[in-house]
Parts: sequence; structure tokens; C-alpha cells
Amino acid sequence: MQLFNNLLTRENQVVHFTSSAFIVNQTGTKTLFIYHKLYDTWSWTGGHVDGETDFLAVAQREAREETGLEILKPLSNRIASLDILPVFGHLKHGQWIPSHLHLSVAYLFEGDDRAELVINKQETKGVKWLKFSDIDTMSQEPALISIYQKLITKVLKLKDN
Repeated sequence: MQLFNNLLTRENQVVHFTSSAFIVNQTGTKTLFIYHKLYDTWSWTGGHVDGETDFLAVAQREAREETGLEILKPLSNRIASLDILPVFGHLKHGQWIPSHLHLSVAYLFEGDDRAELVINKQETKGVKWLKFSDIDTMSQEPALISIYQKLITKVLKLKDN
């Protein structure tokens, strides 16, 4: 942290934290995904922590903003996954964002798969519940698919207890 004292903000153009929510339904058979405009694929919800230190709250807020799902119950207050993810250079709102790394913190949440969903048209093209078995074909990000599988295993263990 001494080398990079700004890991909590995007001011650090090399590496910074993000917080994501892996949301499952009450029966632990589906996950709630968004169609992310920037990455052009179905993926979990989440975003930059932008200086905040309560990563769980960031994951929950981002999930609500991106899905419209108001009631999200954390399955645990513990971090479910911590991963280093490469982000390649891209245009965002007409501005070039250079390649960098995300220190990706993920949490597990439960949501009601009967509740109304709302598409956040600014960032996404869709929001829907996917069967766990459909993730491999719906997501175009191989690095994330392995993380999703790891999180599914954790969800199933929590649901068994």
C-alpha cells in the first residue's frame, strides 16, 4: 500500500479495487447477470470502489443500480473471492482508458428471482436470471467463468449448511 497509496481510487492508473456481487436466487440454482455494454457480454454486477472502504456496501449498491433489485441479502459478510483481473485499453464515454488491473473483491448475495428487474440503460443492455449451467455459454469472458464456477461452489456449500 505504500507504493500505491491510492488503490481505492481510479487515480491509480495501474491497479485499483473493484467490488462485485454474485447474486443467486433463493433455491441456489440461478444467478442474476447483466449484459455489460463495455465488455459486450453477460456478467456479474459490480464497480469501482471510488474511495470507499466498505466493499460489501459498494457491491450491494452496484447490484441495485444495475439490476433494479431492491432487496439483496448478503449470504456472508466475508469476501467470497479476491482476484486480479486485467482490463485492456478501451474507450469509455469518448475517453481512452489505458490497460490496467482490477483487484476484484466479490461477495455472495441472495435475491428474489420473482422480483421486478430494471435495466440500467446507461451501463447495460439487459438483466436476467441465468441457470448456473448457462453461464459457460452466455459469458464471453473465460477468466471470469472460472471465478463464477468457484463462487457457485461456495454458494452450494453455504446453501447445504
